[in-house]
Amino acid sequence: MSETAISVASEPAGWNGLPKIQTQDERQHGICHDDSAPPVKVQTIDELHSLQRKRSAPTTPIMGAQGTLSDEERQKQQLQSISASLASLTRETGPKVVKGDPAGKRESAKHVHHHHHQDVSPTISVSDSALKFTHVLYNLSPAELYEQAIKYEKGSYITSTGALATLSGAKTGRSPRDKRVVKDEMTEAELWWGKGSPNIEMDEETFLVNRERAVDYLNSLEKVFVNDQFLNWDPENKIKVRIVSARAYHSLFMHNMCIRPTHEELADFGTPDFTIYNAGQFPCNRYTHYMTSSTSVDINLARKEMVILGTQYAGEMKKGLFSVMHYLMPKCQILSLHSGCNMGKDGDVALFFGLSGTGKTTLSTDHNRYLIGDDEHCWSESGVSNIEGGCYAKCIDLSKEKEPDIWNAIKFGTVLENVVFDEHTREVDYSDKSVTENTRAAYPIEYIPNAKLPCVAPHPTNVILLACDAFGVLPPVSKLNLAQTMYHFISGYTALVAGTEEGIKEPQATFSACFGAAFIMLHPTKYASMLAEKMQKHGATAWLVNTGWSGGSYGSGSRIKLQYTRKIIDAIHSGSLLNANYQKTEVFGLEIPTEVEGVPPEILDPVNTWSDKNSYKDTLLKLAGLFTKNFEVFTNYKIGTDTKLTDEILAAGPVYSN
Repeated sequence: MSETAISVASEPAGWNGLPKIQTQDERQHGICHDDSAPPVKVQTIDELHSLQRKRSAPTTPIMGAQGTLSDEERQKQQLQSISASLASLTRETGPKVVKGDPAGKRESAKHVHHHHHQDVSPTISVSDSALKFTHVLYNLSPAELYEQAIKYEKGSYITSTGALATLSGAKTGRSPRDKRVVKDEMTEAELWWGKGSPNIEMDEETFLVNRERAVDYLNSLEKVFVNDQFLNWDPENKIKVRIVSARAYHSLFMHNMCIRPTHEELADFGTPDFTIYNAGQFPCNRYTHYMTSSTSVDINLARKEMVILGTQYAGEMKKGLFSVMHYLMPKCQILSLHSGCNMGKDGDVALFFGLSGTGKTTLSTDHNRYLIGDDEHCWSESGVSNIEGGCYAKCIDLSKEKEPDIWNAIKFGTVLENVVFDEHTREVDYSDKSVTENTRAAYPIEYIPNAKLPCVAPHPTNVILLACDAFGVLPPVSKLNLAQTMYHFISGYTALVAGTEEGIKEPQATFSACFGAAFIMLHPTKYASMLAEKMQKHGATAWLVNTGWSGGSYGSGSRIKLQYTRKIIDAIHSGSLLNANYQKTEVFGLEIPTEVEGVPPEILDPVNTWSDKNSYKDTLLKLAGLFTKNFEVFTNYKIGTDTKLTDEILAAGPVYSN
């Protein structure tokens, strides 16, 4: 209501037979107030809509070679850089690029045509793609990416908690057999090739064929998504990465997983250190040399580029960049690690290594400690830093009771991959494996309440190697010397029960070098020797913790209780386990404590828990044989000019007579 009161008068009716209405000013009674406002000064509905959106801009001036750059000059430089990234190697110019959604009119179409030679004139051989504009959706916010996904990408939905549910297509996991690395003069000498190595070679020419295919596909689209972001929270060693993709899902995934730049950092981003061309919706040519399927994930370290064809699974980008960091960081004497990391209130830092099913996520998530990161880290001269800006958590059978932090992190901004949800309520059923068992959530690390920002920490105090030993012969905890640390780090052991649905009960050993064999670039002994060197220099202690079986193998023994494992981890963090009395086990030669507060002393030596001592000895020797057999692939590799370090590592393995 306005300030003037309205009443029906008792005067004669008006021309239409209705009583006349008269107004009288009642402001003096304080009954009404004026809610009116001046009309919006716009001429069209589009102008009105444009007032909704306030433009983001750097709050500090950005300096260029010629001094302070104007916003228009910054925009021009950004577009020139993106055009150069999308340029075909066979053409003299990059594509014509323009910022903004082609379906909207958010910006005037100021385009930049990236020329290598300003005097090049069109010829009769000009292609159709050279005549079109490619719209660039540059570093969009989660809200903008939600709009793009919901509007244009089938299978995109907003769940009941606000997360974006997406589908990754036919591939719901990584394709390690389709991953290739260019083998040239440099990488032939530096990388780990041959038996046991994850690096499958391709030549430069084949890479360029696939790059051309990816770039042509991306340039044929009406719009592409471009993310300019960082890897590594260590400000002295961060890497600039550019991701060019065709899907909002991929752009939001990398927005969450990489470190997000400020407006100032973005405006001064410049040329990236590494570029990903994600053309995953388009297959590779299977007749191309080195191709074994329609999928190819290719890394060229000399060109600092990665090409993705034939798979839309977003994890390929995350782990591809992790592989790159496994090459770049050791060249700077920085150790790259596939580990979790947390820090106590007093500044003590722990690294957690472990394969799937060992409890790495559960044990590294501790409400009494700060989370540095859950998966990828660097250890430099200044301490530990997280490589990523987010977490990529498994969602299968997720519950609020078991994993409250992950559960609560699944909200607006989070990407949910391949989950199943109620078509009406949009509530996710995390137990449903209809699409895949590998359901995932990708969210910014700040969604975890006790995450430390920035994600950096001092040098580690403890290095914890986790194994889920389904054979039941490894002790719940043992202290390792440096040689044993290298041996078990290179081995990367766990044992799981496979094929139970077919009635197979026999445990199966799994070994993954450095607890992440699929991602390492150099020989495992290189990373192991760097780990030992840093541990020795900074006084860190290594521990082997078995979260698996006790009192027998799977089927006869029982899983070590989580409460006991947590007590062991607490004793490691507090430093009290260093002061315990130790005794050595047979075969593996592990130092085991005689007591740990809150843990039954009889379970600390596994032989005590087996009723059949002969069966224990047979199983122990069987596992020792599996370790020895696995290590054969590493025995011929030498570090430096002598064999001393290699022999030292070998001597730290199990000792037994055949």
